[in-house]
Amino acid sequence: MSDIAIRVEGLSKQYHIGVRRPSYRTLRETLVERAAAPYRHLKRFFRGEQSEQEASLIWALRDVSFTVQEGEVVGVIGRNGAGKSTLLKILSRITEPTEGYAEIHGRVGSLLEVGTGFHPELTGRENIFLNGAILGMRRSEIERQFDEIVAFAEVEKFIDTPVKHYSSGMYLRLAFAVAAHMEPEILMVDEVLAVGDAAFQKKCTGKMGEIANQGRTVFFVSHNLGAVRELCTSSLVLSNGGLDFQGPVSEGIARYSRSASGDQAEVFRGTGWRTVEVLHHSNGTQGEVHSEEPIVIVARMELSQPFASGRMILLMENAQGDMVLHETVHFEQMEAGHHRVGTRIPPLPLATGVYTVYFKFIANNATGYLERHLSDRVVFEVQGSVQNVGRAVLAPPCQWELTPVGTGPFSRA
Repeated sequence: MSDIAIRVEGLSKQYHIGVRRPSYRTLRETLVERAAAPYRHLKRFFRGEQSEQEASLIWALRDVSFTVQEGEVVGVIGRNGAGKSTLLKILSRITEPTEGYAEIHGRVGSLLEVGTGFHPELTGRENIFLNGAILGMRRSEIERQFDEIVAFAEVEKFIDTPVKHYSSGMYLRLAFAVAAHMEPEILMVDEVLAVGDAAFQKKCTGKMGEIANQGRTVFFVSHNLGAVRELCTSSLVLSNGGLDFQGPVSEGIARYSRSASGDQAEVFRGTGWRTVEVLHHSNGTQGEVHSEEPIVIVARMELSQPFASGRMILLMENAQGDMVLHETVHFEQMEAGHHRVGTRIPPLPLATGVYTVYFKFIANNATGYLERHLSDRVVFEVQGSVQNVGRAVLAPPCQWELTPVGTGPFSRA
C-alpha cells in the first residue's frame, strides 16, 4: 500500500470576477447582439483590447504540484490571496479545479469555516448531530463522542437551548468542538485557531497537537507562524496562486518572512532611511550571523533638514513577530545631509532561526512637527548550535543541579 496521502499534479483554479448576470432580453435584442458580435471582436483585436470575459478572469491557483506522506502535518502559509483557502476547498471536494487533479487516499474531514451547518432554531444537542453529519461523522460516532464534545465546548448547561440564544463565543466553541472530534485519516483545517478567547485558543492548539500526534495527515492553514512551527512537520508556501516552497517548517517560515518583509518599507522624499545591512562582526560580510557572537547593523539615512533633538530605535523580531530587542538612543543635534548609523549588539544566546531588524527615527523638525520614519525590514538568519526549544528566543547554557532540600549552592541558610 502506498504511503502517499495526497498527490497534487498541475492543480489550477480560475474564477470569473466582476461579471454581471445578463438580464432577460427580447428575441429582437438577442438577434441584434449576435449580428454585431463579430464586428466588436474585430474592433477589440485591432485595438489590442481584452474582451470583457477575458478581463474578468483570475487564477486563484496556477499549476500547483506536490505530494504529502501519511501522518505528515503540513503548515500552509502565504499572504492573503495566495490561494491557501482555494487549495483546501479543492482538496475537500467543495469546488472543482479548472486544470490538473488531486489524488486523496483516505477519509477527509474539513474544518474550513467554523459554524457552517449550524441552524439557529435548533438546540446545541440537535446541532451537534446535524453538524456532525454534515462533516461526515456517523451517528454512532457522534453518540460515542457526544459527552467529550460538550465538555470541550464548555456548554453543558445550555446544551438543550437553541443556539440563537448563545453568545458568539459559545457558538464558536461548540462548532470547533464538533469538528475537532472527527476521526478522519486526513484533516483540513483553515485558520480556525483564532476563535474564542485566549484560554480557548490555547485549548484549540492543544487539541490540534493531540490530533497531529495520533498519526493523522493534517493540512493546517494559518497566519500564526508560531502555531505552524509548533504543530507542523513540514510546510507549503504559496505566493500569487503558485507553490513557492515545500519543505521543512523552519525554511518555509524563513522563505515567507523574506518575501513578506519587502512590503514593510516606507518611501520618503528628502528625509528617510536609505539602506539597512546586517554584517558579521569581524569580516563585515553581509548575512553571516552566528549565535553567541556580536551582531553589527549598519544603516544609512538622509535628512533634508536639521533636527535639534530626537531618538532612534532599533527593533529586532523573530519569525513569529515576537519582539527580541528594543534599543533606543537619544540625540541632541543632527545636521541635514547623509548619515551613517552603526549599532553593535553584544553576544546573545539567540536560538537558530530567522529574525528581522529595522529602525525608527522620531524627531521634531524645525517647524516643531513630529516626524516618524520607518526603515526597511531586513531579514537575516542566525546559525549555530543553540537550538530553538518551543517558542523560546534565547537559549543560554544554564547550569542545573538537583540536590536534597537544605543542601547545595541554591539552598537557603
